[in-house]
Amino acid sequence: MTSDSEIGVTVTQHLLSQQEKHAGATGAFTRMLNELILAAKIISREVNKAGLVEILGYTGRRNVQGEQVQKLDEFAHDVIVRRMTHSRYICVMGSEEDADPIEMPPQAEKGDYVLLFDPLDGSSNIDANVSIGTIFSILRRQSRGDDYEMGDLLQPGYKQVAAGYFIYGSSTMMVYTTGNGVSGFTLDPSVGEFLLSHPEIRIPERGKIFSVNAGYWNYWHEPTRRYIDYLRSPDPDEPKKPVYSLRYIGSLVADFHRTLLYGGVFLYPADTKDPKKPHGKLRLLYECSPLAFVCEQAGGAASTGTRRILDIEPDELHQRVPLVIGSKYEVELAEKFYRGQM
Repeated sequence: MTSDSEIGVTVTQHLLSQQEKHAGATGAFTRMLNELILAAKIISREVNKAGLVEILGYTGRRNVQGEQVQKLDEFAHDVIVRRMTHSRYICVMGSEEDADPIEMPPQAEKGDYVLLFDPLDGSSNIDANVSIGTIFSILRRQSRGDDYEMGDLLQPGYKQVAAGYFIYGSSTMMVYTTGNGVSGFTLDPSVGEFLLSHPEIRIPERGKIFSVNAGYWNYWHEPTRRYIDYLRSPDPDEPKKPVYSLRYIGSLVADFHRTLLYGGVFLYPADTKDPKKPHGKLRLLYECSPLAFVCEQAGGAASTGTRRILDIEPDELHQRVPLVIGSKYEVELAEKFYRGQM
C-alpha cells in the first residue's frame, strides 16, 4: 500500500510533516502525541505477553460503567495516565475507567490539551486472544485560568484536533487523523517504531459487510430490525444490490478497523434490554466521537441513526449513544430507516 518513497516513514516524521502545514505550530502537540505513542508501545508489549504474566483476569473491582475491570485494563489506564501526567502538555484527562476527570498533580506543568481515552477497548476478549485496542481523542482547552473547567472535557466531536486508535492484534497498528486525512502505521518490533503502512486511508463508499451483535435482535427497535433485514435480503427493485455478509468480532476497535478498510457498516444500536440504558451502550467521548472523526476524515459517516455523532453536545463525561458508522451509503441508508422513509 506504500510507495518506495514512503517506506520507512515513522509516525514522528509524519507528525512533523503535518505540523509544518499549520502556521504557528510550536511542536507541543507532536511531543504530546509521542508520549501517547510510547504508552501504546508499553501496552502492546504487555498485551503480547499477557498469557505469560499475571495480568490476565479481573482486579475484583468495577469501573464507573459497572463493568468488571480486568487487570490489563487497569495496567493500560495507569500507563497512559503516568506518561501523560508528566508530559507538560495536558491540562486534564478523562478515561472510560475513571468516574471523574483526571487532574494533573499540583506541581505538574499544565498544557493546552485535553485527552480522552478508552485504555483497552474490547478487553473482555483478552483471554480469547482477540484483537483489542486503545482509543483516544485530543481536544484543545477552551477555558482560561489556572484550572480546567468541565466544558474543556464536554466538547462536541467536531472540535477534536486529533483522534485515533491503537489496535493490538497479529500486528500492532496506529491509525490517526489530525483533520487532514487518515494514516495508518504498523509497529516494527525489531526497531520499536511505528512505520507508515496505510497512507491516506479511504473507506469504500459502499461495502458488502455489516457488523452488529445479532444476539440482541429481540431487543432492537423496529427500524433497526428492518434495516438489518434489508441488508441481508435481495431487493427485487435493485438487482445489483449485494446480500451483505455478517462479520462481528465483539471488539469495537477490531470491528471498526475492518469496516474502515473494507467498507460496509458497524452498528451498536439502542435496545430495550436494559431500561437504565435507553440511549445505547457505547461512550460518546471515549469511543463514538473519536472513531467518528477518523471515519469522516476517511470519507465515511457516523450517526446515532438520527443525527451526526460529531454534532452532539455532550451532557456528561460518560454519556452513551447509539452508533451507526462506516461507508456513507450504508450509514445514510440506515438514517432513512430510522426516519421512516424506508
